[in-house]
Amino acid sequence: MTTNTLKQFRTSLSGASPPKGLSQALTGLWHDGCGDWDRAHHVVQSGDSQEDAWVHAYLHRKEGDQSNAAYWYQRCNREPATGSLESEWNMIVHELLEKPAGDRAS
Repeated sequence: MTTNTLKQFRTSLSGASPPKGLSQALTGLWHDGCGDWDRAHHVVQSGDSQEDAWVHAYLHRKEGDQSNAAYWYQRCNREPATGSLESEWNMIVHELLEKPAGDRAS
């Protein structure tokens, strides 16, 4: 299944595993979207890209660990999010999917 849009990405959440070709950050968001925060965190904490740091920040914000989230937002050069967690998740997925496919693969 291709995941070029937010809608396609959301549809992929019903699958047994993440679609092939996702970046580490998108894979983490996929696991989070499936309700597996621990797996999502495990995936992105081993990454070293700004995208991984952004998802890491989001996950710690979701967890309620604001100081750790602030650290990761700083690492990815982004202001801490203040909107809903759902809107942040959607925004991150959308922005990462907008990157050229070759820049998305892990």
